[in-house]
Amino acid sequence: MAAWFLQILWLHIGCVIVSGSVFFTRGCLMLAGSPATNHPAFEWTSRIVDTLFLAAGIALAVIIHQYPFAQAWLTVKVLLLVVYIVLGTFALRRGRTRAVRGAFFVAALAVFLFIVTVARTQNPLGVFAWL
Repeated sequence: MAAWFLQILWLHIGCVIVSGSVFFTRGCLMLAGSPATNHPAFEWTSRIVDTLFLAAGIALAVIIHQYPFAQAWLTVKVLLLVVYIVLGTFALRRGRTRAVRGAFFVAALAVFLFIVTVARTQNPLGVFAWL
């Protein structure tokens, strides 16, 4: 499987970009009050991409022998992923008003971007590692 490391890594990175882009698009549509926010095409795209994203992430962890709850930076990524999912759910579906959903949307985007910095630096502090 190590021979496929770069392909799996690029699949994982591509899924990050597509998943984040779909979430951002859906959030913008939600803020605009568009009924397209929950269009089935977005739902299926998210499910397929997020499944590939998770599978590639697990494969990468196995290949590089770094696992959540053994490596601090991966633990932070996994825990923040759960936070991101919860915030995203409130941003797109469960928030009672558009203002509340907007606040959750901004918070989810901030968590998403922080997860990216943790991955890039391989440090649990992410962008704040330089402090």
